[in-house]
Amino acid sequence: MTSARSQLVDPGSPGFYHCISRCVRRAWLCGVDPYNGVSYEHRRGWVEARLLELAEIFAVDVFAYAVMSNHVHVVLRLDPVASSGWTDEDVARRWVRLFPVTVTGERDEAACGMKEQAILGSPQRLATCRERLGSLSWFMKSLNEPIARRANREDACTGRFWEGRYTCQALLDDAAVLSCMSYVDLNPIRAGMAETLESSLHTSAVQRIGAVQSNPKSASRPLTAINASSSTEPLALRIQDYLELIDWTARLVRADKRGHLDASEPEILRKLGLNPRQWQAQVLGTEQRYWRAIGTARSLIEKAAAIGQSWLKGIGSAQLLMRSHAT
Repeated sequence: MTSARSQLVDPGSPGFYHCISRCVRRAWLCGVDPYNGVSYEHRRGWVEARLLELAEIFAVDVFAYAVMSNHVHVVLRLDPVASSGWTDEDVARRWVRLFPVTVTGERDEAACGMKEQAILGSPQRLATCRERLGSLSWFMKSLNEPIARRANREDACTGRFWEGRYTCQALLDDAAVLSCMSYVDLNPIRAGMAETLESSLHTSAVQRIGAVQSNPKSASRPLTAINASSSTEPLALRIQDYLELIDWTARLVRADKRGHLDASEPEILRKLGLNPRQWQAQVLGTEQRYWRAIGTARSLIEKAAAIGQSWLKGIGSAQLLMRSHAT
């Protein structure tokens, strides 16, 4: 049973979310379609470029993403409060960048300037634009719709390209954020599309590895969002710590090594209060064990109460994780 997104996403408070958009009609978003043998690999670049562009426009920080064959994962931090601090001119400029005036497919600078002035001249419209630039739904809509139209033109067809609703999970604590980021970055390895993090193309892991290779000193910097303009406070570990964590985790989720645990687990696990088996269960259970939110049993119970429910899927799993840690 579906429920209102507004119950899960607080429009007035910052928060981390894991969003998934899936294709319909058996068509593939990217890769080689096994039904017709046609390669849509180039579409990965469409999605990745659009995602990173939107991160510069919206009050959103992208922490992890993976463009898969028929779906897209994004871990992001929404900060609707940030857009309230933007100037009116900045809001108008961002909105016109999002929806420019075009002529024969090319941006019309003069018309775009007039559109900006029209927005600035209407306080009501300006307030609406400001609100939407801090909206998760508008972010996902702005990601999915252009890709759908472009893919439909390429496929010479009409109709839905994405499922009607994207999946959304609230990430309630640091352990939930890091395990979900790891789950997303390791999607190509789990799916057998890549053997290593370096070969997991069109993922945030490759973005971070490339940044470290071009500037080795950046490895010691705090882990923050992919979009460089982000002003969000970083997570409580270094970029190198995170890369070591997902590299270690990759050996746990490999299909031919399932259940194998390396005794020399990363130090960050101890800081999170998790042992290797708990971490493995948390990462692999991102979509199976949890539904609308991921976190500790206490945080899930509090979230359930906040949205007027008595229970959330995942509370039992979180309680089992706590018991396994105690034993």
